Amino acid sequence: MSLFNDPFDANTAMGCACGRHRNEVEHASDTNRESASARALQTAALRALFPKDAQRRRFLRAVGAPGAAAAIASLFPFGALEAMAEDTGKVEKKDLKVGFIPITCATPLIMSAPLGFYEKQGLNVTLVKTAGWALIRDKVMNKEYDASHLLAPMPLAISLGVGSGALPMNVATIQNSNGQAITLALKHKDNRDPKNWKGFKFAVPFEFSMHNFLLRYYVAEHGLDPDRDIQIRVVPPPEMVANLRAGNIDGYLGPDPFNQRAVYDQVGFIHILTRDLWNGHPCCSFGTRAEWVKENPNTFAALFRAVLNAAAMAKGPENRTTIAEAIAPANYLNQPVPVIEQVLTGKFADGLGNVKNVPDRIEFDPVPWNALGIWILTQMKRWGYLKGDVRYKDIVTQVYLMTDAKKRMKEEGIAAPAEMPKKIVVMGKPFDVAKPDAYVESFAIRKGA
Repeated sequence: MSLFNDPFDANTAMGCACGRHRNEVEHASDTNRESASARALQTAALRALFPKDAQRRRFLRAVGAPGAAAAIASLFPFGALEAMAEDTGKVEKKDLKVGFIPITCATPLIMSAPLGFYEKQGLNVTLVKTAGWALIRDKVMNKEYDASHLLAPMPLAISLGVGSGALPMNVATIQNSNGQAITLALKHKDNRDPKNWKGFKFAVPFEFSMHNFLLRYYVAEHGLDPDRDIQIRVVPPPEMVANLRAGNIDGYLGPDPFNQRAVYDQVGFIHILTRDLWNGHPCCSFGTRAEWVKENPNTFAALFRAVLNAAAMAKGPENRTTIAEAIAPANYLNQPVPVIEQVLTGKFADGLGNVKNVPDRIEFDPVPWNALGIWILTQMKRWGYLKGDVRYKDIVTQVYLMTDAKKRMKEEGIAAPAEMPKKIVVMGKPFDVAKPDAYVESFAIRKGA
């Protein structure tokens, strides 16, 4: 049942002004949620253009809110994304199977079921909890899943045939940003300097993951070669805490809630949040086969609307406790509500006796910026997953649906931007999206160096 449809509403039979709702309360709820989708996209664009709070305040004071919206619209195709999200053609396929891994990164995708976002779009979605990322990949490629929760690098790797057969993929939205951490076993609480981690065994959830790339980046910046000085193993997220407890690994760079669960179970501590390595980094995405999108454009648009509206709700700190309760049950995350609340609210125990308050520990920015995909490809090349010349921009343009948004703008006679600026700084080092090969070559520690 949708959160917004109250069967005990005394005004149920009264209807509303537009005639599409049972009452004015429902009408207002729908209107508010549609407005929230637009605001979420506009806010994301504004933050990208003006990363610093002071810059945003000066800009808004100078031009006012209406002027700001017009200025952003001239640079970013959120109008086209909204148009995609408001396309209400009849769905080609109502009953869908959508795969997910039980982690907080998938919050918009998961919460869309218990909170009624799929139902509102006329979809009957069965969420299928899946054991690991290799299985997710295989089920998407074998057409067992209509769409799926995917790690941000996976659609790029699958499209290129790296680690699997090649199959064109599309990314609809980024599920989350930040929301990961390096967790270490309690026996290492006095060994916090990565320079001393030679011989450590680490787990990551998948080879083609931000976890793998950020862990490699982190230890390399401290002078360790991740292919020689440490061991990196693939361990499904739900098995990470058990492996830490058993002493099979020294730590992991993994998704929540399993960093917080290690603290909750008193077997590990949070060494560093990934937002402290790169604040705003992507982690997971939502996508499917490019072929499926072409065959089911209205269904895909309905999925897009559902997840986009869920992401808009998830962005609000005031909603995080409600969401934690909705996604905690066994058929979703199967975790204690306090564990999920600590992740989503950013008020958490770190396992070292401290209580931290980091409101942006996890965020939900749905925009699949091309620059994010290009950074991922640089790391795939840095560590030898890609060989030779890489056509960075062409690859990302084919996979990320920013391209579709630009095409829709052109069809409507609206000038599309060349590229949306997105400042990426990882551990203090800025990334110039126009010079990806130079970025790769700038690292002293890399495959073949």
